[in-house]
Amino acid sequence: MSRFINPAKIGLLALIELYTNKTVPASSIVEVLSFVTSHVIDNDFTTSTVTASREWRPAESTVRLVISIADFEKVLSPHTAASGIPGRNLWYVFVHRLWEIDSLDTLHKFFDDCSALLAKTKDELRRESEMGIPPPPPDTILLSRNSPFGAFVRRCQLEFTRLRFHDVTELWKSFVKYRQTTAAYYRKKTPSFQRLSFDNVLVAGSNEWGQAVEALASVAYGDMLRDDPEATMPVSTDDIEKLLEFQIDKMQKYGTRVPLELRHQFNDLVMDAYMVPSLSHYLSCLEAWRAGDYATSFDYLHRYFDYTMQNRDRSFYQYALMNLAMLQADFGCHKEAIAAMLETVSTARENRDMTCLNFALNWLFHFGRAHPEVTQELESKTQLGGGKESLAFLRTRAKETGTWTLWSSALLSEAKMCLSNGESVATALEHLVRSSQVLVERNMKHMIGAQLSVNIALWDRLGVAYLSSMMCDVFLQCHARHSLFDDELKVTSRQASMLALKGRYDEALGRLESLDADALRAWKPSQYWHKFRGIIKLRRDMHHNNLDGAVLLISQLLQSKNEDLEPDLAFVINTVHVECLIRRGNLEDAFNKVEKLVAELRDENKDIALRVRLLLLKVELLDKCGRPQRAFTIAVRAANIAWRARLIPYLWPAIGAIANILSSLGDFEPAIKLLHAVLPRSLECENSAMTAKLYAYLGDANVGMAGKMTPKSKKRREYLMKGVEAIEKAFHHYSCVEDMTKQCEMMAKKATIMKVAGEYVLANDYAATYLALRKEAAQLKI
Repeated sequence: MSRFINPAKIGLLALIELYTNKTVPASSIVEVLSFVTSHVIDNDFTTSTVTASREWRPAESTVRLVISIADFEKVLSPHTAASGIPGRNLWYVFVHRLWEIDSLDTLHKFFDDCSALLAKTKDELRRESEMGIPPPPPDTILLSRNSPFGAFVRRCQLEFTRLRFHDVTELWKSFVKYRQTTAAYYRKKTPSFQRLSFDNVLVAGSNEWGQAVEALASVAYGDMLRDDPEATMPVSTDDIEKLLEFQIDKMQKYGTRVPLELRHQFNDLVMDAYMVPSLSHYLSCLEAWRAGDYATSFDYLHRYFDYTMQNRDRSFYQYALMNLAMLQADFGCHKEAIAAMLETVSTARENRDMTCLNFALNWLFHFGRAHPEVTQELESKTQLGGGKESLAFLRTRAKETGTWTLWSSALLSEAKMCLSNGESVATALEHLVRSSQVLVERNMKHMIGAQLSVNIALWDRLGVAYLSSMMCDVFLQCHARHSLFDDELKVTSRQASMLALKGRYDEALGRLESLDADALRAWKPSQYWHKFRGIIKLRRDMHHNNLDGAVLLISQLLQSKNEDLEPDLAFVINTVHVECLIRRGNLEDAFNKVEKLVAELRDENKDIALRVRLLLLKVELLDKCGRPQRAFTIAVRAANIAWRARLIPYLWPAIGAIANILSSLGDFEPAIKLLHAVLPRSLECENSAMTAKLYAYLGDANVGMAGKMTPKSKKRREYLMKGVEAIEKAFHHYSCVEDMTKQCEMMAKKATIMKVAGEYVLANDYAATYLALRKEAAQLKI
C-alpha cells in the first residue's frame, strides 16, 4: 500500500469537495467539518467530557475509518443536502460522488480536479488574466493553500503523483472494495445502477465482449469484491505511524495499556502494511512492560534501539539506557537500574543532552528517596550529595534550561522532604505555592496530580480531614482526566482509606471498583489495587472479629510485600499485621515485629510520621500487657515529635495514651483535662476508631474520679453518669467502624457502671444488649 493515500482519504477529499461546492447545508457545516478536521489534523484536544474510557477514541475512530466507510454514513445520514434532488440526504450525495469515480482514469481526473479547490496564487491569477480567463465569483469557497484543508489536499495530490502504476492500480482496487458496501443502498436510489457499475470500462465493454466481461472482471479484480479472508486492509504507512505515535503518547502520558479490541485491530493493520516502522517495537515493549512481562519487554526494547541506532548512531544512546534503567527498576532489579541510570548521566553529559541529563538526575533522586537501602552506598562514593543539595542543584538547572516540569517536580520534592523530616509546615506550603504558580503559568495539566497529592497529604497531616477529602474530590472530578492513572489510583485509594476510617467499607470498596477496568489491566496499578482492596477487607474482618479470614488475607499480603515497589503500602501492610497479632493476643510476636520495623526506619531515615506510628503501637502493646506506666516516656516522646512536626492525627492518640497512663497512676483529674482538650480537635480527623478510644479513656477517667468521691454522694453519681455518657459516645464511634469486640467491651462497662450506681433495670438491659452483640459478633465471624 502507498505511503499516504488510502480509500479513506479519498472519501475525505470527496467530502471537502462537497463542502466547497456548497452542498453541505449551513446547519450541518460545523459537524461535517469537525469530522473532517479530526482525521486531517493531529490534535489532542481534551474537553470536559473526556474520561479514561474515552481517551482512546481518536485511535479507534482512525482504525474504523480505514477499515470501513460506516463512519461517513454515521456522520452524514442525519443531514439533508443543500441542493440537488429533493428528499436526498447528504449521505446519498456523498455516495453518489464516490460512485462517479467509476474507473482508473476517473480516479486520475479526480485528483487533477482537486487543484480547483485551492485558492489561486498571485502568479496564477496574473497568468489567467493575461489568457482572458475570468476570476472565480466572490462567493466561491476556495481553500487557502496553507490552511489545514488546503495542505491536506495538496499533499494528497503530491503523494498520488508519486505513486507507481502498480501502486495506483492497487489503490483503485482498494477503493472499489471500500466503496462496495454502499452498492445495495445506491442501487435502491439509482435505477440505472448495474452489477458492474463499479468499473465503467467493464460496463462500456459488456456489449462488445459479451460473456467474456465476467472472465475479464475476474482476472482484473479476482476475489476482491467477495469476502476474501486473505484480503489485506487498505492502510497506508502514514496511518500506521500516526496510530503508533498516538498509542505510545497515551501509554506514556497516562500509564495505561492499549484496549484489547484496539490492539487486535491495530495488529491486523500492521500485518497488512507494506512497511512496519521500527516504532512498533517500542509500542510492543511498552505493552509488555505494562503487562508485567519482563523478558518480552526487555527483548523489544533492545530490538527497537538496535533499529534506531543504525540510523542515528550514538546520539540517542542515552535514551536507550534511560528506558532500560526504568524497566529494570519497575521489575525490582534495583542495582542494575542504578548502574544503567548512572551510565545514562555520563552519556547525556557527553552528548550535551540537558533534557535527558536533568531527567536522569531527577529520577536518581526520587529513586534514592524510595529505596534508600540501594543508594546509601552510592551516595558515599559519588558526588551526587544529599537530598537537599541534589534538589537545590536540580532546581537551579531546571530554571537555567527552562525545564518547567523538572522545576515544579523539584519544588514538590522539597515540600515532601519538609513534611517527611518534620520541618516547618510554612516552608512546605511555600514550596507548594511556588510549584502551583509554575503549573498554572505553564499550563502543565499532567502535573496537577502530583501537586494535589502533596496537598492532600499536607491537610491529612494537619488533621483537617474534610479539606483532604475535598482535595480528593477536586482532583477526581476536575483533573484526573489530564493526569497519570497512577495518580488517580492513589488519590482514589486515599479517599477509600478515609471512608474506611469512618466505617463505610462498602462505599470505600465501591470507590475502588469504580476505577476504569481497562486501565487496571496494567501490572503495577493492578497489584496496587488488589493489595489496597485486601487491606480494607482485612480491617473490616478484624473489626468483625473474623480473625481466621484476617489471617488468610494478611498471609497473602505478606507474601507479595517483598515484590511490592510501593514502600508506603508495604509499611501499611506491616502495621496492619501488628494490629492483627494484637487482636489474636500474640503480643510477643507483635512487639518483635514493631522493634524490627523501628530498626529498619532508623537505618533508612524514612518519614517521621512512620516512626511516630510505631511508637504509638509500642504504647498500645505495653497497655495490652498491663504495664501502661512503662510506656510513659514513649508516649511523651511520640507526643513531642508529633507536636513539633504538626502530625495532628498522631498527636491526639499520643495525648490520649498519656491520659490513660495518668489514669493508671490514679491521676484522674489531669487525665480528664487532657482528654477534654483534645477530643474536639480529634473529631476533625474523622477517624472513628481514634475518637472512640479517646472517649473510652475519658469514661475510665471519670469512673476513676467517681471512685475517689464519697459513696452515694451527688459528686460520685455525677462522675459515674459522665463516665456512662463518654462510654456511650465511644460505643457509637466503635459502632461506626463495626468493631464488635470493642462494642461488647463498652456495653459491659456500661452495665457494670449502672450496677454500681444502683440502676439494676438499666444494668440488666445493657447486659442483654451485650449478649445480643456477642451473638451478632459470632454471626459476623462466620
